[in-house]
Amino acid sequence: MNNPTHIEIAVMSDVTKIYNGGRYWVPALKNVSFRARKGEMVLILGPSGSGKTTFLTLLAGLQKPSRGDVYLFGKNINSCTAGELQTIRAKRIGFIFQSFYLIDSLNVLENVTLVMKFAGLHREVSKSRAISYLKRFGVEPFAKSSPRFLSQGEKQRVAVARALACEAPLIIADEPTGSLATGQGMEIVRFIHESVKSENRCAVITSHDERISRFADRVIRLRDGELYRP
Repeated sequence: MNNPTHIEIAVMSDVTKIYNGGRYWVPALKNVSFRARKGEMVLILGPSGSGKTTFLTLLAGLQKPSRGDVYLFGKNINSCTAGELQTIRAKRIGFIFQSFYLIDSLNVLENVTLVMKFAGLHREVSKSRAISYLKRFGVEPFAKSSPRFLSQGEKQRVAVARALACEAPLIIADEPTGSLATGQGMEIVRFIHESVKSENRCAVITSHDERISRFADRVIRLRDGELYRP
C-alpha cells in the first residue's frame, strides 16, 4: 500500500497485532489494510471477538502494531513519540468508548469539558459547547450530577456528547449504540453522519448492528481478525 494522501485521515498498511496469551501467541488482527478519508463514514461490522476493539485501538494510536504501519494525519505512529501521539489524540480525535470511561468524581459537564481542556480550548468556549451537545442528546439536566447516578443509556449519550463536542476531524466509535434504545441509537448515528458530511470530518465506527449500514459510505466486515469487503 502506498503512503497516505492528504485527504486520508487514518491508514493501516498490512497490520498484524499479536498478543501473548501465555502458552500461545494470539493473533488479533491479520495483515489488515484500510483507509479512511475526509467526508466519509466507515462502518466495521463484526461479532464479539472478531477484533473490532483491537482494530480501533490501533487506528487511534492507543497501541502499536506487531507488524505493519498505521498512519494518522499522514504521520506513521511507529515513529511518533508518546507525547506526539497524545497531542494528536487530544486535539484531532473524538473517542466514543464502549465502556464510556466517565470519571465519577467529576460531574457530567466537567467530564465533557475536560477533554476540550486537553485540546487547548478556552474555558468558556468549552463550557458553552459542552452544554450545547448535552442538550442535543437529552442529558443536559444531568450536567451537575455524577455519572454514577446515570443509567447505562444516559452514560452512553454523555460519552457521545463528550466525543463530538471537541469537533475533532476524526471520530472513532466503538459500539456507539450498544446501551441505547433503537430510536436513540439511530439518532446518534444520524448525528455523527450529518457532522461528517457538513463539517468534512471522518468517522470510523465498529458495531455488530446491521442497521447502521444505511448511514455508512462504506461497510467492511471483520471476522477472526481479517477484513472482508462485500
